[in-house]
Amino acid sequence: MILSTYNKEDKVLLAVDCIIFGFLKDELKILLVQRDFEPEKGKWSLIGGFLKKEENLDKAAIRILHHLTGLKNIYMEQVYTFSKVDRDPAERTISVAYYALIDIATHDEKILKQNPIQWFNLKNAPKLIFDHNRMVEKAIARLRRRALSKPIGFELLPDKFTMRQLQKLYEAILDSKLDKRNFINKFNSFDILIKLDEKDMSSSKKGAYLFKFDQEKYNRKVEDGFNFKI
Repeated sequence: MILSTYNKEDKVLLAVDCIIFGFLKDELKILLVQRDFEPEKGKWSLIGGFLKKEENLDKAAIRILHHLTGLKNIYMEQVYTFSKVDRDPAERTISVAYYALIDIATHDEKILKQNPIQWFNLKNAPKLIFDHNRMVEKAIARLRRRALSKPIGFELLPDKFTMRQLQKLYEAILDSKLDKRNFINKFNSFDILIKLDEKDMSSSKKGAYLFKFDQEKYNRKVEDGFNFKI
């Protein structure tokens, strides 16, 4: 086929939208931006942009995330492609959604210096433009499936954390209360935690031991998977 014949084909825009999850104070949060242009000016949106000719999708997602948040080397995963004909009233646009995981405590100051962006509790987030709510639903479903089959936490928790923080993270993702003893026993069986000789004294006089992930074992479990059902 001669390349010039492609000129006869319809041209469409290809967007990349990033669903950015964070965890802070026992709550799963989402990072949103307030649009400063039409259509839907003034309303809340996912962070996004358009694919450039010299990029693949992964590079576009990394560039967009960095441009709007100042962050690099963040865990990202492609979720789904949205191609409904009238999904964007401005122009025919296909969007590929990614989700990212961020430790808010480590990165928040840098993020909030960038744009009119804000963290919202996932359960109380405002209605989003276009089909962005549907994108968030797809991303949450993917995150929950991953939590049941692979370790979650390295990207969302601080370097040192308590077992309570880890349990609260899983409860927030799964939207379900978990039995403390069963959770501890199950997670210990994965052998991916390092117990430290340090305590977090902020929650009680007795304090709670701090843990770290064993990164090598954690990465192996990400590749091999496990069964989290308890």
